[in-house]
Amino acid sequence: EDARAGAGSGGRSAMAQPEEPQPTVVPSCPLPGKICHVVRTERPRSCCGMAMAGFRTAKYQLPEWHRRNAGVCYKAFSASERAERGRAEAEHLVKHAASSAQRAQEYSKTTLGQRLQDVHFWRVELQKEIMELDAETNLLAAQKLRLQRALDATEVPYAVVIDNLECRERRQPPDLVIDEVERQLLKEADLIRDIRDLLKRTIIQATTQIRSNRIQKENCELDWSDKVETYHIDDKCVGYCNDSTNVQFHPSSVKFEENASTPKSWAQFSHDNISGAEQEKLASVQLRSLINNIIHDASEDLRMQRAAVNEAFDSHCRELDDAKLRLERHLEQILKDIGEEEANIVNLKKAIRDKEAHLKVAHTRLYDRSFRPNVELCRDEPQFRLVSEVEELAVFLEALKRKLMESEQNLKNLEETRMKLEKEIAVKANSIFIDRQKCMGYRLRYPVDLEVASYK
Repeated sequence: EDARAGAGSGGRSAMAQPEEPQPTVVPSCPLPGKICHVVRTERPRSCCGMAMAGFRTAKYQLPEWHRRNAGVCYKAFSASERAERGRAEAEHLVKHAASSAQRAQEYSKTTLGQRLQDVHFWRVELQKEIMELDAETNLLAAQKLRLQRALDATEVPYAVVIDNLECRERRQPPDLVIDEVERQLLKEADLIRDIRDLLKRTIIQATTQIRSNRIQKENCELDWSDKVETYHIDDKCVGYCNDSTNVQFHPSSVKFEENASTPKSWAQFSHDNISGAEQEKLASVQLRSLINNIIHDASEDLRMQRAAVNEAFDSHCRELDDAKLRLERHLEQILKDIGEEEANIVNLKKAIRDKEAHLKVAHTRLYDRSFRPNVELCRDEPQFRLVSEVEELAVFLEALKRKLMESEQNLKNLEETRMKLEKEIAVKANSIFIDRQKCMGYRLRYPVDLEVASYK
């Protein structure tokens, strides 16, 4: 054993294993180049030396034997030393592996705990964004309903305006003019059409924004549900330990998936979802404010235009009343003139008849006097007087007949004027009826306020 130990210590100091001795190599004899060079009848002198040469060359020498034994012993010692060193290393490795595994497990548990906090943070943020975006979507849907109600409320004003324009088309030609009332009604019709188009476009914009809100909310909900599932998985992983009964080997899971995200891309994904939700929420808030302004401005514009139309109707109706009153006064005067002219014609006809009676008397006198005999047929003073009387009566009759014709023409003119005045009065009465009774009466159905109607 001491020799073994000495050999062992010597081996450790040398740190080299002796080589195994090799047998002595016998040089080979050259053979004849050709068989024909050997004489067949010639026999070797001795074959014993060549026959025993193989046995002598295959054996080891004594120093070689000692060296080989020493090498075998060194190999055995080296194998024992390696085994002892392997056991020590194995024991050290076991302890180191146990401590490292424990530290790794604790560190993994700590990182899982930190990961749980990160997942919980994003889950809470996503849940808050989902609730706020859902509330904002409901508010925007309420504003969209206001737009639809306001759009429905514009149907009555538009129908009223169209009815007013159609009713005023039934005015008779003298009053069928493009007046201030018609200009204001056309302006009101254009305003209502523009408001309806604006409300329709805003409804489409609100519908698009609601769809965008719901899409973004769905994205946040998907991310939130993934965070909830991930939280439960990581929370379950934190609870695992060496004594757990539901742990087993999964060699195929020890790899990184090709589509796996990085912590930076993972956080950026949730950040982008929250940022998108904030942007959609801000756009929704701005759209709600725009809807309020649109409804308020449209209501004010309609109210002002309605007041302008009503004022134009009132002013035009007053003008029609004044015109009708003036025509009635003129008609009253014309009727009075017609009565006086008819009386004048009667007097003229009576005067003509009276003058014709005088003329008949004068003609009869002249006719009778024309039968005076002989020298009695004298141009005496009575004859001249009768002729002068006939001439005077003829002049008066001619003047009376001309005056009668003038009076009859005047009466005819007065009658025509009366008919025209009566027609004008009827036209004015029809215009007043249309504007005051039909148009202004129908405008009482006009909604009080478009903004108030949007809440009903």
